[in-house]
Amino acid sequence: MSTPINMAQAIVSAHAALALQALPNNMSFMASAHISKGLAAIKNDAATGVFQAVKAACLALDFIETDTDCIAHAWHAQTLRTGQFDAQTWPTEPSDFGLRPGPGTDAFAPCPRQLGLYAVLPDAAWVGRMARAGVPTVQLRFKSAGPEAVAREVKAAVQAVQGTPALLFINDHWQAAIAAEAYGVHLGQEDLQTLQATDLAAIRAAGLRLGVSSHGYAEMLRAAAVLPSYIALGAVFATTLKRMATPPQGVARLTVYAQLLRHLPTVAIGGIDLTNLDSVLASGVGSVGVVRALVAADKPEDMAQTLIQKMPIALVK
Repeated sequence: MSTPINMAQAIVSAHAALALQALPNNMSFMASAHISKGLAAIKNDAATGVFQAVKAACLALDFIETDTDCIAHAWHAQTLRTGQFDAQTWPTEPSDFGLRPGPGTDAFAPCPRQLGLYAVLPDAAWVGRMARAGVPTVQLRFKSAGPEAVAREVKAAVQAVQGTPALLFINDHWQAAIAAEAYGVHLGQEDLQTLQATDLAAIRAAGLRLGVSSHGYAEMLRAAAVLPSYIALGAVFATTLKRMATPPQGVARLTVYAQLLRHLPTVAIGGIDLTNLDSVLASGVGSVGVVRALVAADKPEDMAQTLIQKMPIALVK
């Protein structure tokens, strides 16, 4: 009979690509220095050996504590569902994570499953510029503490995409997005936690699409619970644009995230540019968000076309 440490070793060996740091080649060292430490930390957990083994393995693979819990519960559910523990099969069934297989009638308004190239931009002038350049999805990420300035910029961004097929999401400023009749709103995890149920109901009632950021399993499940139009997955690679609470997730993790959320539109974001776009698209994610790849380019319109041409995705509203 397999012991928790043997089960954990098998998981780490099979899924080493998910680690954020290179794991040692010596499995006995790995067991003593990583897995045993993880098991010791949860030795009083009144759960099954599967739960303990998975949690220890995930700690060895550099998952944060809240994510290890999510994965361990899902792996336990997978084991019960299939009737056997399989170290080779990373859980990706939505039901094992407690997710619904589809959005349902009480979800936010749908958006295209493939949003194509998704440009996150600092002001309305950039929004209009990239919309006219053919970027199919744009987001206004306007930083200002003044509500009047926010309202003006959001209204200007809505006007800037008129006459183009671009879909416009407004970052954070959901009241202004409703007032200006934007296509959708995008919220970070902190924004989502501060909103009341009545606020979310107001966004839904206005017909706006809702996108939510996530940085791992716990945040993905929190985002999915509000039945958004799409979930953003990041940061895939290192980015200097904002301070991230979690390290870069990498393409291997992005792949299993995309598999889990295959019933929802997804957007990969964070440090993505022309040099790594192919590997991101190979993960199966629905769309790709970029910031510096466009705003820091010598010729943003040309770069937009180059990126779009590498994404043969038909946008359907």
